[in-house]
Amino acid sequence: MEPRVVFLERDSVKAEFSRPAARHTWMDYPDTRPEDIVDRLRDAQIAVINKLRIDAAVLARLPQLRMIALAATGADNVDLAACRARGIVVSNVRGYADTTVPEHVISLILALSRNLIAYHQDVRAGRWPTSRHFCFLDHPIRDLRGATLGLVGRGSLGGGVARLAEAFGMQILWSERPGADSVRAGRVAFNEVLARADVLSLHCPLDASTRGMIDSAALQAMKPSAFLINTARGALVDEAALADALRRGVIAGAAIDVLSSEPPPPDHPLLAPDIPNLILTPHVAWASGEAMAAMAAQVVQNIEAFLRGAPRNCLP
Repeated sequence: MEPRVVFLERDSVKAEFSRPAARHTWMDYPDTRPEDIVDRLRDAQIAVINKLRIDAAVLARLPQLRMIALAATGADNVDLAACRARGIVVSNVRGYADTTVPEHVISLILALSRNLIAYHQDVRAGRWPTSRHFCFLDHPIRDLRGATLGLVGRGSLGGGVARLAEAFGMQILWSERPGADSVRAGRVAFNEVLARADVLSLHCPLDASTRGMIDSAALQAMKPSAFLINTARGALVDEAALADALRRGVIAGAAIDVLSSEPPPPDHPLLAPDIPNLILTPHVAWASGEAMAAMAAQVVQNIEAFLRGAPRNCLP
């Protein structure tokens, strides 16, 4: 029987997916509700997913499933332990966002530092024609040169941000894990990074040790002039605490590309219209055309490797 490949979230990626060279059948669904996962994967040996959650209860109802091909790097939406117990290979894509995410991060830092959103809104509201001078200086502007960037997560994305930031003349602090008993060479204790960073950018996985790591206490430990950037996972941040901190001026601003629930409910705390100095983008830091094409190619390569009996990019 030909292996059956089912892509449950085809419209989440705007790129062409070539077909594996080995014999197979392929089925695309533009999107899938959680309650439809089992029915759509019932006869599948290979599932392609992006952000849908595949937990132990779902896997127990899919005895034919042999591989999950992630159209993403992070795997916090897949129960890896349950996959191991059932002999299901989970492969992710790697390195495809090493340019696009760092560029997005630097764009967010620049937008906050130079108050681009506030000036744009003022001009659109008619503020410039009424100015007494050739310009107006209602919002402070800061240069990046000499500022300190704290990075939590030293993988390829954090490294890409560091390279771009150094080109702007920023000083880099590599954070140790929160709550670590010791500090590795080349790193700085997490609490010290909070206290010293002019910009704090998150690039670490979401797990039990990092969930909610940026809580009210962490925000209070940051400089009042500091900015927070999160392009990793929404649940790294206590979002209600961040909304409160921005309203009270505990930190100067934040730029967030990821939320703990996506798409968010209308009453999500960070969607409130009264939060100052907050930039939200809808989980698109990864989504340049070039990056999506590279990711699509890698998904197919992972499936081909699995069909050859030599799976690659396997998660433990």
